[in-house]
Amino acid sequence: MSIASRIFKKMCTRSDALRDKGLTVPENVTLIENLSYGPDSKWHTLDVCYPKDKPSSATVINVHGGGYVYGSTTPYKFYCCDLAARGFTVVSFNYRLAPKHKFPSPLEDLNLVMQWVLDHTADYPLDPENILMVGDSAGAQLASQYAVIWSNPEYAGIMGITPPEFRFAAVGLNCGMYDLLAHTTSDKRLAPIVRDYFTGKPERFGEKLNVLKYINSSFPPAYLISAPGDFLAEKCQPMAELLTSRGVECEYRLYGDKTTGHVFHINIRSELADEANTDQLAFMMKYVRSS
Repeated sequence: MSIASRIFKKMCTRSDALRDKGLTVPENVTLIENLSYGPDSKWHTLDVCYPKDKPSSATVINVHGGGYVYGSTTPYKFYCCDLAARGFTVVSFNYRLAPKHKFPSPLEDLNLVMQWVLDHTADYPLDPENILMVGDSAGAQLASQYAVIWSNPEYAGIMGITPPEFRFAAVGLNCGMYDLLAHTTSDKRLAPIVRDYFTGKPERFGEKLNVLKYINSSFPPAYLISAPGDFLAEKCQPMAELLTSRGVECEYRLYGDKTTGHVFHINIRSELADEANTDQLAFMMKYVRSS
């Protein structure tokens, strides 16, 4: 692992712990942790949380961030439980991380999660006809790429990933980066982490990195979030404009000011986070079908 990735992991670990200190799982939420969804007992685990006091409106798949080298279900526990308290079943999963596991390991794991959802509808309030997916930072990139795999069979063939049969109702893309070609060739700020995930020769992945080329009108409706203080804020509007130009229902918004930073929406103590999450869920619920 690069020195940059080690420093990044330490910073994120401290920041996440401070943000969530003292939080507890809401009493009106059922949380089940460390369920197995795949063959790797170390990585292939997930959590499910859902409301105790009302029916679930839809199923939310959370794709965690962390630059492909950091992250797990733990720093997202209270964010996911907050979504569950709002009336959703939330699936939050661990995926294989770099540098040990390279591109496209997380996408393969996400596909296993979707199959797990279909296989466990009798065990938990999961609705494969109303799948909402949210992701932040690297998780937003992964969620958007998986949405392309789901919506474009040509790109699914290029990736060698075949999604199971489910309905992708909408996606929430938060503080993300989306252009893998640019990211692997010209974004020098993240170069060491890029090497950890994409190797020192990302060109070996060829057309797999040309994700944006394969976005079409079948891409699920999308709500994009960022903030003026987010170091990836400049990625938000171009992605939203690209989606709109391809016929995708899309909205985007920057919240707060220059003091509002990367993945601010995860801090459930924040009124601004509550506003952003409320707006995003309201947008996505427009595309949920009633049973």
